[in-house]
Amino acid sequence: MSALLLGATLWGVLWYPLRLLEEQGLSGLWLTLITNAVAFGVGLPWLWRRRVELNQHPWLLIALGLVTGVCNTTFVLAVIEGNVVRVLLLFYLSPLWASLLGRVVLGERLSARAWGLLAVAMMGALIMLWDGAAAGAFWPHGRADLLALLSGLTFALSNVLIRKLQRISVPVKTISAWVGGVLVAVLWLLLSAQPLPQVSSTALIYAIVLGACGITVMTLAVQYGVTRMPVQRSAVILLFELVAGALSAVWLAGETVQAHEWLGGALIVVAGYLSVRLMFR
Repeated sequence: MSALLLGATLWGVLWYPLRLLEEQGLSGLWLTLITNAVAFGVGLPWLWRRRVELNQHPWLLIALGLVTGVCNTTFVLAVIEGNVVRVLLLFYLSPLWASLLGRVVLGERLSARAWGLLAVAMMGALIMLWDGAAAGAFWPHGRADLLALLSGLTFALSNVLIRKLQRISVPVKTISAWVGGVLVAVLWLLLSAQPLPQVSSTALIYAIVLGACGITVMTLAVQYGVTRMPVQRSAVILLFELVAGALSAVWLAGETVQAHEWLGGALIVVAGYLSVRLMFR
């Protein structure tokens, strides 16, 4: 649990250095590429020592890498472009997706109460997305909303895949995530035809440090915790990211959230909290 809380806290405040570096000329995609490539370089000796594990479930490891790559890339873009609290609240529909995917992929049973809590979380999401003046009242308001929803969905799927790969060590699963982040970022950069960034050496050094220290610790902490806990429980404990993200966004960026967004987010958080109570009975 401590590893998950550490990972959640770090992911909750990650938006701040990302935005600072983006102001220096490093876009979200270039940041994803650099930080994941550096993290992969740090983890390469571990991968070499455990290379025999790559032959056990190669396709599942590839799937995990790509899914986690999509998750991390869309999360980075969302917190740079959108309101941090709103992005995090939409991202943390992941317990909903995790419960459903855990039922389908892992055969984990859901009680009537669990289904009820999932309904509460979905209601919260609909309230958050509500815009009576828009043609699609429940449709995401912009690209950041879509990115946050996609990141939450792929995060839940990555948790399910991590649990399915129980016999694979945490370092190997973690490094596969970094490789996936590099591949997804490269493909996205090519499709969007983004030029090489013109940045100072100082900004580049900070991005490298963020990858070597921040991304490495965050990913290892989450993968370690998720490997050792049921999917639904780990997804809900990681809700602490909301607390870290909300406090840091209000304090450092002065961001505000509308009343209906707080209401919808509260329903999502309450559903997560009650899920924890239900699991520990």
